[in-house]
Amino acid sequence: MTRPRIIVTRKLPDAVEERLRQRFTVAFNTADTPFSSERLVRALQVADGLLCTVTDLFDEQILQAEGKLNAKILANFGVGVNNIDLDAAEAQGLVVSNTPGVLTDATADIAMALILAATRRMSETEAMLRSGNWTSFSPTGMLGTGIQGKTLGIIGMGRIGQATAQRAQAGFGMKVIYFNRSKTGPFDFPAEARDSIEAVMREADVVSLHLPGGAANRGTISAERIGLMKKTAFLVNTARGDVVDEPALISALKEGRIAGAGLDVFAAEPTVPQALIDLPNVTLLPHIGSATVETRTAMGMLAVDNLEAFFDGTDLPSRVV
Repeated sequence: MTRPRIIVTRKLPDAVEERLRQRFTVAFNTADTPFSSERLVRALQVADGLLCTVTDLFDEQILQAEGKLNAKILANFGVGVNNIDLDAAEAQGLVVSNTPGVLTDATADIAMALILAATRRMSETEAMLRSGNWTSFSPTGMLGTGIQGKTLGIIGMGRIGQATAQRAQAGFGMKVIYFNRSKTGPFDFPAEARDSIEAVMREADVVSLHLPGGAANRGTISAERIGLMKKTAFLVNTARGDVVDEPALISALKEGRIAGAGLDVFAAEPTVPQALIDLPNVTLLPHIGSATVETRTAMGMLAVDNLEAFFDGTDLPSRVV
């Protein structure tokens, strides 16, 4: 029996690639360079399935390109699927899967790290040291903000939002408030629901974003909502860059209308606005929320689980459409 042909769009952990070799006929991306639009179209035409990542944009134009699509499944390496036009994929008969759950702890850890980095001015003070501008200890120099007893506002109380809230409450004594589109809870830690995003933005000392990306949430954290934040408040985003009005956030940071931010994701990755890079009151990370050996391997293994289930004709562990 002919083995299904799988095209993998980025370099994966060795253990994941070895498992793929054992089951499928696989074309790997050994150079680890993102596929062009033309290469994605060609892959859809020649492969039985793709193991793709958030760097691969499967929009309507690509999914409806001329030429018959041979691929039957997009096994996405990541929780978010805003890189895939799900309606267009479904119209083409493509199954889409993702990798939820396995990256919860790693991403929540980075959210907590960004909360600490932003409130304690770590990026700014490290830059001062590295540039040789640190002259001595000063009792009043480079003072940050303590988070003990402060209010953390979670927007999107899913797995990662809950894990971040639990860390903040149990480890740092923060009060947790949250907004979630659908009813959720109860939790095994204290947390108070709010009836709107606006209520969270007004009340929180730190706002942490954990809502899905994509068209439905694009620009949800708008200029108006950022404008509701306290002047002493911080915004942290480990979700997707497109959920934030990036120019509005830059303006608020530049003008001191909020105290600072910690960002792991950006609206047009890998492009990061120079205006953000130049700001001292923002910590910037290159989308490393799930970047541990253990987590990225688990994500890859779950993507392979989805591929195997599809070609075996059984239920996928994490089917999206």
